[in-house]
Amino acid sequence: MKVSLSWLQDYVTIDTDLPKLAEALTMAGLEVDALTDRYAYLDGVVVGAVTEITPHPDADTLSVCLVDVGTGVRQIVCGAPNVKKGCLAPVALPGVKLLSGLTVEAADIRGQTSEGMLCSEAELAVGADSSGILLLPRKAKPGLGVAAALGLSDTVIEFDLTPNRSDCLSVLGIAREVAALLKTPLKRPEVKLPQGETPIDDLTSVTIEAPEHCPRYAARVVTDVKVGPSPFWLQDRLHSVGLRAINNLVDVTNFVLMETGQPLHAFDFDRLAQHRIVVKTAEEGQTFKTLDGMERSLASDMLMICDGDRPVALAGIMGGLESEIEDDTRNVFIESAYFNPITTRRTAKRLGLSTESSYRFERGVDPVGVRTALDRSAQLMVELGGGRLAKGVVDVFPGEFPEKTIEVSVRRTNRLLGTRLSQGKIETYLRSVEADVERVDRDRLKVIPPTFRVDIARPEDLMEEVARLWGYNQIPTTHPVPEAVAGKPEKNLQVRNRLRELLAGCGFSEIVTYSFIGRDACDRLTLGSEDRRRQMVSILNPLTEDQEVMRTSLLPGLLFTLYRNSTQRNENLRIFELGKTFMKTGQDQLPDEVEMVSGLWTGERYEKSWHFKETKVDFYDMKGVVEVVCAGLNTNGVRFTPLTSSDFPYLRPGHAAQISADNQVLGTVGELSRQVLTNFGLKEAIYCFDLNLDLLINHVSEEKHAEALPRFPATTRDIALIADDHSEAQGVLDFIAGLGQELIERVEIFDIYKGPPIPEGKKSMALRFTYRSFERNLTDDEVNTIHEAVTLKVLKQFNAQLPTA
Repeated sequence: MKVSLSWLQDYVTIDTDLPKLAEALTMAGLEVDALTDRYAYLDGVVVGAVTEITPHPDADTLSVCLVDVGTGVRQIVCGAPNVKKGCLAPVALPGVKLLSGLTVEAADIRGQTSEGMLCSEAELAVGADSSGILLLPRKAKPGLGVAAALGLSDTVIEFDLTPNRSDCLSVLGIAREVAALLKTPLKRPEVKLPQGETPIDDLTSVTIEAPEHCPRYAARVVTDVKVGPSPFWLQDRLHSVGLRAINNLVDVTNFVLMETGQPLHAFDFDRLAQHRIVVKTAEEGQTFKTLDGMERSLASDMLMICDGDRPVALAGIMGGLESEIEDDTRNVFIESAYFNPITTRRTAKRLGLSTESSYRFERGVDPVGVRTALDRSAQLMVELGGGRLAKGVVDVFPGEFPEKTIEVSVRRTNRLLGTRLSQGKIETYLRSVEADVERVDRDRLKVIPPTFRVDIARPEDLMEEVARLWGYNQIPTTHPVPEAVAGKPEKNLQVRNRLRELLAGCGFSEIVTYSFIGRDACDRLTLGSEDRRRQMVSILNPLTEDQEVMRTSLLPGLLFTLYRNSTQRNENLRIFELGKTFMKTGQDQLPDEVEMVSGLWTGERYEKSWHFKETKVDFYDMKGVVEVVCAGLNTNGVRFTPLTSSDFPYLRPGHAAQISADNQVLGTVGELSRQVLTNFGLKEAIYCFDLNLDLLINHVSEEKHAEALPRFPATTRDIALIADDHSEAQGVLDFIAGLGQELIERVEIFDIYKGPPIPEGKKSMALRFTYRSFERNLTDDEVNTIHEAVTLKVLKQFNAQLPTA
């Protein structure tokens, strides 16, 4: 939105400097984008003194002038009849681009060099006279800028308005804001209409067939007008805001549009069939040629302005070629209406057509201002076109615009804004923007916002008005005083962070992969046809075939990462991922989201070093990682049992275990099968763990126990059992724990051996017992007696024997 300062000053007295006003408007919510000199195009036009004139040797109407431009004397060919020796005139030097678009260049005119142009006031766009050059006052000095010589000074203020402030899409709208900020009265243009002669009802009529799209339509008729150029003042006002002057009648509608913000349209009354208007929606597929010459296809929900036979305008957007104002127009029908913003926006967007009118109708215009703008345009057309005004006005108003009444609390306003404004002060601010205000009690105000403020609908909108007018920069900066309470972190978050720390401590690196995988991932894991993990959620628009379904396991993403590392010869790898898997539950239903943590370990147990032997990782290494995680999370009752279920075909039989706690399965740990390695293009043995984090969290205890350091020393005893190969080490430990021997502090297995001289089908398990009393020192005899008794019970229970010497 552009407004010239000189035009703005017609409606409000501005007694402050422009930069301060621009800052005040910006702080009030009307952001000033730029302040530009309207006459900047005259920068290369200077005062020239004609020092000598000679007739052009080859042209009777041209003169060759020598002109002093301050920096030297230039030869200029001129055809103006009023050029005389000693006169001062504007000189456009080569390179200057005038407002008309003409660029002045040095030229050869019938054999004579011309190094510039002596200009008329019309060529400089500072007046309408084009009959001769503009003669400047004698006091002007050659070389002085012509803008300074003529005292031309005007600034164009460019605003970047938010969509809700449609009331400021006019010079009067900006003037209202300036008046409120500067606390000065608003000077509205005076409208005086001549007494009409012929009753308008005898000339025309308006019918609204779509009142939901057009709640109000008003019109006047002006007869016996004469179309011609607009007076300079009108052209100048339009030029100041970037609009092109066309003729006196069309220019009036554009002038009133920019002045009041109400779009208008002028029809050639004699070209309206039956001299009447019908407002209705178009027929589906109907075509219409707009003023820009484009043939447009219409839809059935597009609002049209029609005469007695055909459409003549796209309502609120653009007129048609069939009824435009032309040089021979004698009678004019002036339209001023209120069109539904949604209807206008939808039509403009669909047709790809945006105009000054549609821009305003889309955002909402003042329904009461329809008549005001109509009368203003009729007045100017009569004055500038020399016509006669028909008596009366057509104002079809099938619906009413309900008056908005809003109650606002002074106490709540101050609380939300952080201010201490009195009720009187708030009342003054609201009245300054033309709201009707009535006191209800000491706290409440009943406010009726002006009809042009379509953005005010609730108390908070009025509070914003108070804040704007008081000044956002005057509202003191305050900070809330929070109550310092140390909140306990959420358990789930604590467990996740601790889990990451523990796995990182075991040498694992966390990775993050896409939640999308290929549909063949389940085949690569050799999952059964009935396995629930085959119930995948498909992606409607997958990026690639490798990302067409949501993952139901983290293992495929880990294995693909392992494969990419192996191709780069990174063969010793420990990685894990913590993330969600997605199980399909049914058509058009959200999937079950299960949070899992999975990890892979392949290659050497230790990084290559001189003090470690090259040893491949095995099942017990990965099992140890899971034990460290469970212990670090304070997970109670975790057990590892041989995996006998067929639900995990991707694990190698006999080299995998099921992880459970309190009889609830939490996951698995083991070696991946050779078939899975082949399916993923891998060769080296890979060990994995796969834990359901949602279930694991339920078994993480938040209780912390402290025990006193033992006062008495411990003593240890070792035994080696030769038992059946299928005997579980965990079963042995559970049996010993079940004996209830109080002096046994801890039992651990420190070695398992198979091979000669151990018989086939047997294995040797080495156990270390730690004995301690918290009340006294134990004697060797006492410990030996207990140890022998425990050993005999274990041998009997597991049909085991001690190794022979």
